Amino acid sequence: MRLAVLGSGSGGNAAVLMTGETTLLIDAGFSARQLCQRLRRIGVDPDSIDGILLTHEHSDHTSGLGVFLRKRSIPVYTSALTRESLLDRMGDQIEWRIFQRGQPFKAGEIMVEAFALPHDAIDPVGFVFETDGVRVGIATDFGHVTNLVRDRLRGVRVLLVEANYDPGMLEEDTRRPWSTKQRISSRHGHLSNVQTADLVESLLPHGLEAVVLGHLSSDCNCPEVAASAVRAVSPDKGFEIHVASQNEPGCWIEIQRATERGRSCPDLMEQMDLAIG
Repeated sequence: MRLAVLGSGSGGNAAVLMTGETTLLIDAGFSARQLCQRLRRIGVDPDSIDGILLTHEHSDHTSGLGVFLRKRSIPVYTSALTRESLLDRMGDQIEWRIFQRGQPFKAGEIMVEAFALPHDAIDPVGFVFETDGVRVGIATDFGHVTNLVRDRLRGVRVLLVEANYDPGMLEEDTRRPWSTKQRISSRHGHLSNVQTADLVESLLPHGLEAVVLGHLSSDCNCPEVAASAVRAVSPDKGFEIHVASQNEPGCWIEIQRATERGRSCPDLMEQMDLAIG
């Protein structure tokens, strides 16, 4: 199994999970043209997608869905409430497949479980994907880490998780009104670097090997600050840290069945070391 992030941030979110026989797109928050371009840049034919999974209805996760599906018959996996919120925008041409949180379902050859996330959307979820005993987690857009989130993510080898803001940078930001800052830092807003680091620390003893930090604020965070906050929980560099870009797709992260780890690019801390050296 392997994972690549097509882009992540307030301007759009999408990721690809691939096994030998199944290719899944998680969210479709870019224009259809951008989705196709970014898929091709990582070597994926847009027509080869076997299923699209939606975390929630916000436009930065769904804006390209309708146009992308005009010429493609691809099932869309989502909750009933999220589907209802999208019907007016998407029309009736979409093949909806409804899942219920906490009840595993198959998308191609991949077993999937959706779990609730605390965010200001109608029915936001995170996902755990499993095949051949290997588990990958995706959890973006949530304001605090619940016991359920920790429980569902326990045992994932690779995790795509948001690290939206640095608390100090958010507080000092002069572009955002106080109400917006309150919404971002609320229990149904977004995760800070500190909260993400705490979650990662709790998952390391349960087999976490690599983390991809996503949905970074362009004004109130930066890759180096976010990665350093997460790295601090394990200074011995026992796991990989990658940071997803808003503007371009990232490299493939390989997740092997055996205990050895596979990857296609160095983690961010190694890139920083190389740059310094």
